[in-house]
Amino acid sequence: MNMISIICFNFHITFVIVLTLLVHISSQLGSKVEVLPGFEGPLPFELETGYVGLGETDEDKQVFYYFIKSENDPTTDPLMLWLTGGPGCSSFSGLAFQIGPFGFKSEEYDGSVPNLVLRPQPWTKVCSIIFVDLPFGTGFSYAKNLTANRKDWKLVHHTHQFLRKWLIDHPEFLSNDFYMGADSYSGIPAPAIVQEISKGNEIGLQPQINLQGYLLGNPMTTRKEKNDEIPFAHGMGLISDELYESLKRNCKGEYIDVDSRNELCSRDLNYYDECLSGINEFNILDLYCQNDSTKNHEGPWRRSLTQKFESSLNSHLKLDTRCQIYGYFLATQWANDESVRKALHIREGKGKWERCWLGDFEYEISSSFEFHLNLSAKGYRSLIYSGDHDAVVPFMSTQAWIRALNYSIVDDWRPWLLEGQVAGYTRTYSNQMTFATVKGSGHTAPEYKPLEGYAMFSRWIASKPL
Repeated sequence: MNMISIICFNFHITFVIVLTLLVHISSQLGSKVEVLPGFEGPLPFELETGYVGLGETDEDKQVFYYFIKSENDPTTDPLMLWLTGGPGCSSFSGLAFQIGPFGFKSEEYDGSVPNLVLRPQPWTKVCSIIFVDLPFGTGFSYAKNLTANRKDWKLVHHTHQFLRKWLIDHPEFLSNDFYMGADSYSGIPAPAIVQEISKGNEIGLQPQINLQGYLLGNPMTTRKEKNDEIPFAHGMGLISDELYESLKRNCKGEYIDVDSRNELCSRDLNYYDECLSGINEFNILDLYCQNDSTKNHEGPWRRSLTQKFESSLNSHLKLDTRCQIYGYFLATQWANDESVRKALHIREGKGKWERCWLGDFEYEISSSFEFHLNLSAKGYRSLIYSGDHDAVVPFMSTQAWIRALNYSIVDDWRPWLLEGQVAGYTRTYSNQMTFATVKGSGHTAPEYKPLEGYAMFSRWIASKPL
């Protein structure tokens, strides 16, 4: 048995006992939200918010969630749990900027509650979605001991525990098809969560979850995505042929954790950074909106770009309202308004909301590739999609690990269309995995291309070809 298998095996010996105890601890039922500050009139969709306790006492560990019922038929439509990346970015990002029914009106901030607008074609038109704030310390979720609870495997276990407890409180959704959804960094823990749900079902954990599959957007998988960023940048014309050849020669294809004694490789990487210093690496077609206070940070990839984005929010007056991160600034002002916190039923005294809280986190899972192998063998459906202008987790990197699964191709590479136009490209494999690109989009594909994102998701979730 390899190390991941040993860890999973040892965990499941004790997990049955722990989870059995947890499900008998009553959790607070969610509360319906009928109006939201910044939105005119009653909400035209059903929103519920609440906390689910995972500790031995109510205040040990509390997971906050937003739940939006399908606007079609919530009794039969699929149920999805959505986990945003980071690690430590609130899944409110997924709700307000990617796949949920409302977002922020792009306008100059005047000190009042930012205005909300309906988003085009949210995924909640065909699917009920739980947006969960994990790991602890994320969004409105909290725990007494954050340090002990901010690790890859803790994130996996807590998400699994949360889901079973949530379904106990919402038994009307037990028979619905269930899917796990995630993006960015959560490409690491999400497949492990799916595997743990599957094993939990097999050993008889209650309630049984009607697990059907999972979907991941621009997912970090091997933690070696930087090695594909440089070929991507070359292919997109961001660096010269000469620099690319020099990088390959001096770094030998390895651009992560470069030995400081390799002066030629370090020199080339510095030149590479200069070439991309004015590029938004999350979407190379989008505006570059960093300000002078931005600094480089270490993170799960060579430069923690999420942290760079967040550092800009304190100087919003320097940002263009067209900037992606201007919306993040508006979200921060909105979520910290007392009227909003009251409407969302946030408990008092829980501190300032941050879209991404990038506190200390222990990276325990080196790669999620093996989980994909295990889940493929069990026959679960999967959709892996990539905005094709993301330099952080390039589509080339995702294609490489999918190829390494070594499954035969059922439906070969072809364009998929929206209103007669090419919206991206797709390929389907014999393990029920579909890969799709979203043309002209970035790291969070539905954020940049909501209509294409909805078309892709609504077809796939209904088991129709893209």
